[in-house]
Amino acid sequence: MDRIIIEGSRPLKGEVTISGAKNAALPILVAGLLTDETCTFTNMPALRDIESTKALLTHLGSKIEAQGDRIQIQSASLNNPEAPYDLVRKMRASVLVLGPLVARLKKARVSLPGGCAIGERPINLHLKGLAQLGAEIELSHGYVEAAAPNGLKGADIYLDMATVTGTENLMMAAVLADGETVIRNAAREPEVVALADVLNGMGAKIQDAGTSAIRIQGVSSLHGTQCAIIPDRIEAGTFMVAAALTGGDVTLLNCDPTHLSASINKLRLTGATVIAKDRTLRVTGGDRIESIDLKTQPYPGFPTDMQAQFMVLMTVAKGLSVISETIFENRFMHVSELKRMGADIKISGNAALIKGVSGLSGAPVMASDLRASASLVLAGLVASGTTEVNRVYHLDRGYEALEKKFAGVGAAIKRISE
Repeated sequence: MDRIIIEGSRPLKGEVTISGAKNAALPILVAGLLTDETCTFTNMPALRDIESTKALLTHLGSKIEAQGDRIQIQSASLNNPEAPYDLVRKMRASVLVLGPLVARLKKARVSLPGGCAIGERPINLHLKGLAQLGAEIELSHGYVEAAAPNGLKGADIYLDMATVTGTENLMMAAVLADGETVIRNAAREPEVVALADVLNGMGAKIQDAGTSAIRIQGVSSLHGTQCAIIPDRIEAGTFMVAAALTGGDVTLLNCDPTHLSASINKLRLTGATVIAKDRTLRVTGGDRIESIDLKTQPYPGFPTDMQAQFMVLMTVAKGLSVISETIFENRFMHVSELKRMGADIKISGNAALIKGVSGLSGAPVMASDLRASASLVLAGLVASGTTEVNRVYHLDRGYEALEKKFAGVGAAIKRISE
């Protein structure tokens, strides 16, 4: 199992290019199931989750060709409505095939999904919405079985929680439904907008994506399209924090600052200088790191996927800070590992109280999930001595060649393969 070894206490300086967004790429790839024509996607990140999705789509009957960051998917021979456990268990986003399969084949059998163990992420809102669109839903032996023999019908759907994958799943189902669908309390994330843009490019009629009420007029069929995946705002945020954390000076290329407003605003409050220009961001660390409080919220609030990275920043900040996690109930698993490195953190319910210390010290640590992996790498960058991050397969699910990118801006970091 691979490990990452870091010699810390080096300021990062230079330029880093941000990859395509994992959380946009996965649903966009799945959208290729909705047409029998060829879809071509570029700026695809090289990630384990992308490989898992390609394997799942191939199993369903799609033909996929990949070269560099370019992936073509052609689903004219889509004939298998079952997404088995062995292919779905690796990541929760696999459930996104449910809506397109029911819309296109009028039936689906999809295993209940897996993914990072960061808390309960039930798909009941997906199923409730599909039922409102006219699908018959059954849960049997760990599988969701859905059928709409007469096709899906437009409906007015209210989501009890603004779920990203739920919004995306229902949006993909509704584009081929008969009549108009309105998804209320819809997720507003940039990745939802990116998916809507791709679907519209395929001939769908979606309005108001990025607001809390998305309107979809169903069409009889979709055609092929070409598009580039949007930049990964969480990867960009991770490098922003790394620059501030190490007192560095890093310029991020191929990013969209408009997607990063919450992270930029909070980072500036810590004393870092952030300059946004077109598709670039330059982050320079301040003389000292000031403590701040933050609360994770759905977009455009502060993203839960940046909580662990900012917590590392607060471990070496001046004073006390409180981080409240309101999205996932089990997303403080990195805390015990940070404490091994000398962090002073106390957990009370969904809040973490962090007292800044003068410095962290390198230690062997264990990654528990994707963003926790990134936070431990960040801690290693600022810690004195050597840090060894184990179980980095989590990292490879969502970051493309992270250790190489950090090495490119001056970090003493390497991967050990066993």
